[in-house]
Amino acid sequence: MTEHLPYGVFSTDALHRHIGVAIGDQVLDLTSVIDEAALRSTTLNAFLALGRARWAEVRAEITELVADPANRQRIRPYLHPLSEAHMHLPFDVADYVDFYASEQHATNLGRMFRPGEPPLPPNWKHLPIGYHGRAGTVVPSGTAIVRPTGQRKAPDESTPTDGPTRRLDIEVELAFVVGTPSDLGTCVRTADFADHVFGVVLLNDWSARDLQSWEYVPLGPFLGKSFATSISPWVVPLAALEAARLPIGAQDPEPLDYLRDTENWGLDIDFEVQLNGQVVSRPRYRGMYWSPAQMLAHLTANGARLRTGDLFASGTVSGPGRDQVGSLIELTDSGREPITLADGSTRAFLEDGDVVTIAATAPSPAGGRFTLGEVTGTILPAVPRTR
Repeated sequence: MTEHLPYGVFSTDALHRHIGVAIGDQVLDLTSVIDEAALRSTTLNAFLALGRARWAEVRAEITELVADPANRQRIRPYLHPLSEAHMHLPFDVADYVDFYASEQHATNLGRMFRPGEPPLPPNWKHLPIGYHGRAGTVVPSGTAIVRPTGQRKAPDESTPTDGPTRRLDIEVELAFVVGTPSDLGTCVRTADFADHVFGVVLLNDWSARDLQSWEYVPLGPFLGKSFATSISPWVVPLAALEAARLPIGAQDPEPLDYLRDTENWGLDIDFEVQLNGQVVSRPRYRGMYWSPAQMLAHLTANGARLRTGDLFASGTVSGPGRDQVGSLIELTDSGREPITLADGSTRAFLEDGDVVTIAATAPSPAGGRFTLGEVTGTILPAVPRTR
């Protein structure tokens, strides 16, 4: 992590929560070495609110500290092994919005959830569809995920029952962290995306598919999604992703004026999904239909304001091949074709004790690829209801 200088919040046995950047296998304590009041905090929010010009200044100062041999002696006491750092939620999440920007994923789920109907809703190629999630259940990587309980109704059941989800799933996503807010009643242009968004995190939007399918019509996701959303502990600045930028694919029909991209905000990011240590899929972000700049423009198109710490996610990243999908419901054809793991066990959906790790890489300006980190969660049994 030397080139991209991702930001996080860490603690050690000797330190309370400090803000740091990852450098290789170490974390540099920015709270102690950078003269910026916003970095003397226990979350990134105050720093995120400073805006793009100050983000660039601090990044340049950190780069100089790290690159100049004369500074190495000065910063050595403030470098801590990552193996000894405990990572925390990097920022207080203000609002959380999840989009549905992969045409392949939307098509796959449309066929499963609405058989006999067109897989894409009629509005899908006219606007980035999304839903508002629960900011309070966004958790950092490593947080255990308790199997949710709720109403579920299988197709062969006449009435719903209440109990633990039988179809617990993952969703591989890239999420964008808002720094600079906007005023209520104003709309953010696609051209202003980088003025408002500080960086990205990896995101797993855990999903209870049986709860989701029963509650889904007519208002969309609710309890099937809101129990937990995991994010990686390191926020990778947009400035580190310049080499990853590329044009998005053709959009037909042409979007309305407010959704027209003026810059390239497609991203060459490759994901890897591990289930109990075994790679089961490798989704690629570059095939997403809607860009993050278009998502942000649509999020604010009605005048909804941005707040520092807002988090908006891409929706599940899925490609055309079975080995490129970002959810188990797609990987196993809704459970009809379970995958076999190295220990001989099979999975249609997640079982208690399963460990899911999502990692990702992006191109480095110097050549090769660098890691954006990872997000991990272990499934715990459901907690019995009390009366």
